[in-house]
Amino acid sequence: MNYFSTRNKSLKFSFKDIFLRGLAPGGGLFLPNEIKKYNQEELNYLSELGYNDLATEIIFNFCSDEIKKKELNSLIQKSYSSFKEKEVVNIKKMGNINLLELYHGPTLAFKDIAMQVIGNMYDYLEVAKDKTVNIVVATSGDTGSAAIAALSNRKNINLFVLHPNNKISKIQRKIMTTIGGANIYNIAIEGSFDDCQKIVKELFNEDSFRTKINMSGVNSINWARIVCQIVYYFYSFFKLKKNNISFSVPTGNFGDIYAGYVAKKMGLPINKLIVATNKNDILQRVINTGEYKPDTVKATITPSMDIQVASNFERLLYYILDENDSKVGSLMNYLSSKNLFNLEKK
Repeated sequence: MNYFSTRNKSLKFSFKDIFLRGLAPGGGLFLPNEIKKYNQEELNYLSELGYNDLATEIIFNFCSDEIKKKELNSLIQKSYSSFKEKEVVNIKKMGNINLLELYHGPTLAFKDIAMQVIGNMYDYLEVAKDKTVNIVVATSGDTGSAAIAALSNRKNINLFVLHPNNKISKIQRKIMTTIGGANIYNIAIEGSFDDCQKIVKELFNEDSFRTKINMSGVNSINWARIVCQIVYYFYSFFKLKKNNISFSVPTGNFGDIYAGYVAKKMGLPINKLIVATNKNDILQRVINTGEYKPDTVKATITPSMDIQVASNFERLLYYILDENDSKVGSLMNYLSSKNLFNLEKK
């Protein structure tokens, strides 16, 4: 399988390439040239699997050229061996609502589900075998903690975590600044998560610099993050054994709910995907009005959702705009220069 950019369909990268790079050349995001769509018979087979085996089947679709299925299964089992739930996630019924618990990993954040796998993939793919990899990540709290837990003391890997100063919870700050080995560097940035994310993207777009320091990223711009999150949509859907299931997803950088969108493209019969927001409601506004206009970030009690520039929205735009990479590129460049674009007019 090859991967291309949302802004340039002519590019061809392997899974190992895009795993290390994170962000595509020119600022776009990577997408696979094929998304497997399961038929009903295949869905019936998947519905009988435990979480680890289900994760193996789904993730293998996107990395089969790089990882053998048996070895991928071992990697996944190792990744989730420290989770408090044997099946990684848990579902609790609350009235007419089912709550999917994603917090049973080492840092109590849903980011652990992808990050633990990614940490082991760095070792398996040997991307740091000959040259030290420098990973730069922006965080509003959860991602940094999960990345530290997954990458601490990894050989030939340095992790630089950028978080908004005094705008994350005390628990998140304590985790990020008191755990981790000598390869972990935590940096407080004056501003918001969007400011941290902007720095990371600018570093990735400096191609000569990125190559020189062998730079990588584990934010949800990295396709491997999305792939791992697809799994729990399948798992929870199968466990509930009901039709007409919708998912309401707390949304910041649009990675989690985008994984649900990919699950639906893969044949999972999801009814609706509902974007849940706080005061930073840019995604609600763009869905309702067609206008994408970032506002000033508002601090709330849910700092992981205090985001006005949702990176993964570009991946959805690619499909909304009929897979027209040129149009996606022009829209994103316009947004970058003017902080505004209108989907209906463009």
